[in-house]
Amino acid sequence: MSPQNLSLILFILLAALYLPMIGTLLRRREGQETATTLLTAYMVVALLLTALEGVRYGGRWQVNAQTAIDIQIYGALALSVLMTLTVIVFVRREMWMWLGVGVFWGLIAAAFAVNVFRLGDVVWTNGTRELTRAWLAPAWSALGWVVFTMGAFVIVRSAYTQSRQPLLRNRLNYWTPVFLLIAISDIFLIAGRQLPGNPVRLLAASLATYVVMTHDLPDLREVARRVLTYIITSLVIVGFYLLGTTASQRMFIALPNFNPVLVGAGIAMLLSFIFTPLLSVVRRLVNRWFRLDEFHASRTLHAYSEQISNILDMQKLANVAVGLIIERMNISRGFLFLVDKENNGEALKSYNVRAVRNIGERQIKMILLTEENAIVKSFLHDQKPLLQYDLDRLPAYRSVPESDREWFNRLESEVYLPIFSKREWIGLLALGAKISGNRYTADDLMTLSALANQTAVALENARLVDNMVVVNTELRQAYRSLDKANRDLERLDQTKSDFISIASHELRTPLTTMIGYTEMLVEDTSLPENALIMLKGISKGTKRLHEIMDSMFDIAQIDSRTLQLHIIPVDTSILVKEVGGSLEKSFKERKQYLTIDIAPLPMVKADPNLLKKLFHHLLTNAIKFTPNEGKITVKAKTVIHNTDLPNGGIQITVSDTGVGVDPDAREIIFSKFYQPGDLTKHSTSKTRFKGSGSGLGLALSKGIVEAHGGHIWVESTGYDETTFPGSQFHVMLPLGKEETMSGTEVKAQIG
Repeated sequence: MSPQNLSLILFILLAALYLPMIGTLLRRREGQETATTLLTAYMVVALLLTALEGVRYGGRWQVNAQTAIDIQIYGALALSVLMTLTVIVFVRREMWMWLGVGVFWGLIAAAFAVNVFRLGDVVWTNGTRELTRAWLAPAWSALGWVVFTMGAFVIVRSAYTQSRQPLLRNRLNYWTPVFLLIAISDIFLIAGRQLPGNPVRLLAASLATYVVMTHDLPDLREVARRVLTYIITSLVIVGFYLLGTTASQRMFIALPNFNPVLVGAGIAMLLSFIFTPLLSVVRRLVNRWFRLDEFHASRTLHAYSEQISNILDMQKLANVAVGLIIERMNISRGFLFLVDKENNGEALKSYNVRAVRNIGERQIKMILLTEENAIVKSFLHDQKPLLQYDLDRLPAYRSVPESDREWFNRLESEVYLPIFSKREWIGLLALGAKISGNRYTADDLMTLSALANQTAVALENARLVDNMVVVNTELRQAYRSLDKANRDLERLDQTKSDFISIASHELRTPLTTMIGYTEMLVEDTSLPENALIMLKGISKGTKRLHEIMDSMFDIAQIDSRTLQLHIIPVDTSILVKEVGGSLEKSFKERKQYLTIDIAPLPMVKADPNLLKKLFHHLLTNAIKFTPNEGKITVKAKTVIHNTDLPNGGIQITVSDTGVGVDPDAREIIFSKFYQPGDLTKHSTSKTRFKGSGSGLGLALSKGIVEAHGGHIWVESTGYDETTFPGSQFHVMLPLGKEETMSGTEVKAQIG
């Protein structure tokens, strides 16, 4: 095989090495689509330049050496433009200005190459030196290569200076060897000393592909530290071995049994014993040179667990937990957040993230994150730390709303640690960058995850205590509000009682006068018939109003505890029959049936007038809320053994087949002015079905019963205007003792 063919094959092999990188770039790592496209174009141009050089060396393309070098220089300019654009897109800056400059520079170079400006062979001379037209295009291209290569380097270092993320700064550091390799390759090219096949450019392209396609690159400081550690250790061992071997030969060479192999083996064995401590010493020395943090994970975990385990105050927990992490790991800042899950009755859950801050500290605005947020998805699914670098650079977080992204950026934190308890996200630790500027290593993140797990128990306990404090505060506030409402109700009830008392006293006298005069006029037969009809209506209305005033007067006396009871033995069976007879007209009007089934009862000591009012109101109430053709029954029995009535008593029950009573209203119906149903509905008849009244009948009944030392209550399955379940009003009266039933003051109160 001829040398030319061998050269051609070697160049083709070098060019073919670009193909795997092109294939890798064509997969287009998500998030770097534009950068990979530009770098692919760089690879294609570099491949073509290598192929052209191989064709020339293989004798397939006859061209002079200077023209071949010029073509390579033009290619170097194109490659520098593509690499600059790649770097600009990589650091997420606008590339259009540089693209325009690159196109302009290339057009000028092309114009010089084809002599568009019609220049002479000698463009410039000073008598001893001259610049020919043939050198203009390569010189202009070389100048462009310098401008773009230096510009790309300055852009990378500017991004490095502006970045506060160690991971991104580490990734940007990888561009320095890329530019160094490119500079070495192209400087040899421009100087006319091109390396055949340009393998240095191939190496630079490989490294650039690795930088663009890899998100988390190895830490260069860590790599340099390890390499330096092993170099120093190896040099010390080699020096020690050489020194030991040389010294032993000089000291023991005269001995008859001296064996250099045994001496070397002894020195090697000695070195094996000191290797581990020597490596440890060198490692500590190198760590000090690199200013690396010395961090003891086990000690930190133990101290952290001891200090936070018994803390129940939320602010103290935040201060101790964050403070200890900052101190032990040499971190610039840290925050503890509480996470409260909200459902709001919707299928989409959301999380309130609120900071635990001391009074006087700058407060952090609360944020609401939905479960569709990419950050929340990452926390819930992975339950691992999230780096700000990943949040800024990974495509998985592109969908994060700009407002949420801005909230996280304002924290100026480097890592976020979700805190889980019983698979529920309950908290978040946000930690800033290390003061040393170093990145968080994998060991650091594992330790922080363990600290977050330990925080979960303490945080859950503190949340429970905090919730109890909030509940107790709300309960105290509720008690105060309830107490105030009760006082307001008491004042309102007193105002009602005062009004009833004043109205009943002030209206009774004029009503009595009106009744007297109307009765006199009704008895005057000389008046026209129409006038008599109107007078009878007036008389009926004034009598009803007088009854209401009497009821109000009685209630006012009960409220003021001045109701006078005229106690005498009363036969309640006769009294109930008398009341029922007085309402015979009302029963006939409503076509209702009254049944009084009362056996002979013992006499009770009571006020007969008040008992008549009691049963009058109960029967009237039954008539009003029982439909036509309904039934009303009055029964009674003697009560002998009852804890409330030690001396015995009687129980009278008024039952009806009416609309019944709502279970929730069994107490309130005995209140003053209580009106069931529509309050705007009024009736001019006392017994009209469901007709409204003054709302005093049952209240007065309760007051009368309690004034006699008895008890009244109602039983009903419910209120229903269709099935009419009915109701039963029970009145229990004691047989009474004269010493307890007599007197001028009765202790009874109406609700």
